[in-house]
Amino acid sequence: MYLNNISPEIGSRKLCKRKGRGIGSGFGKTSGRGHKGQKSRSGGKVSIRFEGGQTPLYRRIPKNGFVPLGNKKKIEIRLSDLLKFSNEIIDLKFLKKCNFLSKNVKNVKDVKIILSGIVTAPLNIRGLSLTKGAYNAVKNFGGKIWSD
Repeated sequence: MYLNNISPEIGSRKLCKRKGRGIGSGFGKTSGRGHKGQKSRSGGKVSIRFEGGQTPLYRRIPKNGFVPLGNKKKIEIRLSDLLKFSNEIIDLKFLKKCNFLSKNVKNVKDVKIILSGIVTAPLNIRGLSLTKGAYNAVKNFGGKIWSD
């Protein structure tokens, strides 16, 4: 076996289109561009958003603003989920340290505690916002709330 005898497997390499090489190639004369029109000319490009004079999609649909997913700075937590930390002071640092906040939410600046379930232990909450129901439930059961 010599290097001049090696060739690729039949069908593994596709021949390139040789445009403008005569009538027998199948791509002669107009070189696959068809007849006339903007796209047949040299440098004749059409914008990807162009829809032939019809109002394009990006102008038809309403624009409603945009909020990046990574910018969610406020997150809600159920009061019933915090009952296992009844003898700790619960604040933002504590929740991050315990990996209580989901990992896909970055840059959490504020946590709001919502009422869910029944409070069975007094909670000590510092620097977190609460709904009215959650606030009353914590206070009624003898918990402490500090706002820093």
